[in-house]
Amino acid sequence: MTENTIAMLVYECGLKVHRTLGPGLLESAYEECLYYELKKRDIFVEKQKPLPLVYEDVKMEVGYRVDLMVDHKFIVEIKSVEAINDLHLAQILTYLRLSGCKLGLLINFNAVLFKEGVKRVICGSI
Repeated sequence: MTENTIAMLVYECGLKVHRTLGPGLLESAYEECLYYELKKRDIFVEKQKPLPLVYEDVKMEVGYRVDLMVDHKFIVEIKSVEAINDLHLAQILTYLRLSGCKLGLLINFNAVLFKEGVKRVICGSI
């Protein structure tokens, strides 16, 4: 499955979750429901996947955790905040870089309209 195909599936599942729950819940609730929707579609997904930092060939466990990693190549970072800011973008870009993934979605479930809370984030070219 390509990264773009995964992005479409994650978007569709996220939209379903948002339509069902609406804005205003904790990130953990949206994460669990999005994980469930993806698993229902037989998509390989890992939640709260540890992401080590490699520094000078030394693997350091510094506590980074990806909300959802799909098919070992796509990252989903979930937020439930008033607005996405540069720090949130920097976070998912860091996760993409550390994981070797090229594409991810930053999803703010606190948006009134789902499409306004979704940001496609690219690291490198795909």
